[in-house]
Amino acid sequence: MAVKVRCATNGDGHRCDVDVSDGGSTSHHVVRVAAGDLERWGKGRSVEELVRDSFRFLLEREPKESILKTFDLSVIKRYFPDYDGG
Repeated sequence: MAVKVRCATNGDGHRCDVDVSDGGSTSHHVVRVAAGDLERWGKGRSVEELVRDSFRFLLEREPKESILKTFDLSVIKRYFPDYDGG
């Protein structure tokens, strides 16, 4: 499963476009990452690395088609209490 992440600064955080491809199809997602969330979960990683690792975390638990199309990174914790930044 390939996860391609492109992020741009947006106000006090980032907006990331994510494409998840399994060879047969690709899903597209938009993830907003607040500056505080990058600080909380980044652990020295870039925002792109944090989002990529977070998608790997999600993909271990659900198919790409089940991942929300647009969401704030912090929402992952609501669905998966064990989330700690991927």
